[in-house]
Amino acid sequence: MTLNQLTRERETTTVNLDYDVAIAGGSIVGTTFAAALQDSGLKVVIIEALPQEVATARKQAYALSLLSGKIFTGIGVWDDILPKIAQFRNIRLSDADYPEIVKFQLTDLKTNALGYVAEHGTVLSSLHQFTAKCDNITWLSPAEVVKVDYQESNVEIEVKLNGEIRKLRSRLLVGADGKRSQIRTQAGIQTHGWKYWQSCVTFTIKHSAPTNDTAFERFWYSGPMGVLPLPGNRCQIVWTSPHAEAKILQELPAEEFLAKLEQRMAGLLGEIELIGDRYLFPVQLMQSDRYIKPRLALIGDAAHCCHPVGGQGLNLGIRDAAALAQILREAYNRGEDIGDICVLKRYERWRKLENLTILGFTDFLDRIFSNNFFPIVTFRRIGLWLMNHIHPLKIYSLRLMTGLLGKTPQLAQR
Repeated sequence: MTLNQLTRERETTTVNLDYDVAIAGGSIVGTTFAAALQDSGLKVVIIEALPQEVATARKQAYALSLLSGKIFTGIGVWDDILPKIAQFRNIRLSDADYPEIVKFQLTDLKTNALGYVAEHGTVLSSLHQFTAKCDNITWLSPAEVVKVDYQESNVEIEVKLNGEIRKLRSRLLVGADGKRSQIRTQAGIQTHGWKYWQSCVTFTIKHSAPTNDTAFERFWYSGPMGVLPLPGNRCQIVWTSPHAEAKILQELPAEEFLAKLEQRMAGLLGEIELIGDRYLFPVQLMQSDRYIKPRLALIGDAAHCCHPVGGQGLNLGIRDAAALAQILREAYNRGEDIGDICVLKRYERWRKLENLTILGFTDFLDRIFSNNFFPIVTFRRIGLWLMNHIHPLKIYSLRLMTGLLGKTPQLAQR
């Protein structure tokens, strides 16, 4: 018997635990983290407040970076996701009526795509099916964490399941329960950031353009507009405007709304048709003071939130999930206590600064493009010109957007 096996046997006889890792939150980031721990030897439970069929019904689509695709490939779920989503091979950045358009294409990175666009239900359903086949992963859904007690050698979690309170013990609790994280709040972890003066109106259109392989980021004086291709000649649009203007856009009759949209789109996609409802959400930037405490780690929106410009938010959470899974696997294989603060600090050192860099990048983009102050307008348009004509700067910007800068998790290297 090896030293590691002796250590684990001693720990097991000392503390009778239900699980090694408990995850509060079973949306895309939390479930990605669980899937990344398949065959790790760690016993995992996902505690999700919504029934799975309700969770997958959420009407939203996301830009997935090249790195996120590599992470899903390493997990083993990408082959199921990829045929159901859109790939974009071109990116176009433009600033209002300024004629200089920054164009990114496949030859810039020598890849088969520059990114992907996936609907929430498509990704989450594939992750549900994948984790259901993993012997080391248990789902508790619908279930709610009602109380957490952090102890020296474990964490005790009270879960409300089928109207009854059930107590679980785990070595580690992972908060993946979103930007309003109760796990973060109960742990006394403070956050810093601000709410923007803007809200986003999100909706889906169908169009008549002959191709549907381009992602557009159209900056405007009141806020950016992201246009992301979806299967079936559809696009998901995120239209950012000041709060009052965004509310008006949401409530306009469909004909008037489409007229304003066509004016802003300038005929990029030909004839357009509105599909479904328009959803409104305010925008904020948030960074947690700490990602960890003894027996606790935060991932995804529970740890940080950023402006949706550039489509970075979910991708940061997926990277968190892959990084934390790697840290825990390595620690477990060395016989270390995965809930120990020294182990968890490796995760925080890896991800906190990288996330802060992207938060700062998205904040800079929104602030510099969402105004009509002449000196700033001149500055940003010079920046677009330089990006378009200085190749190393263009490639650096593209690598940042696609997740190819920074430390790459081992999952993405398989």
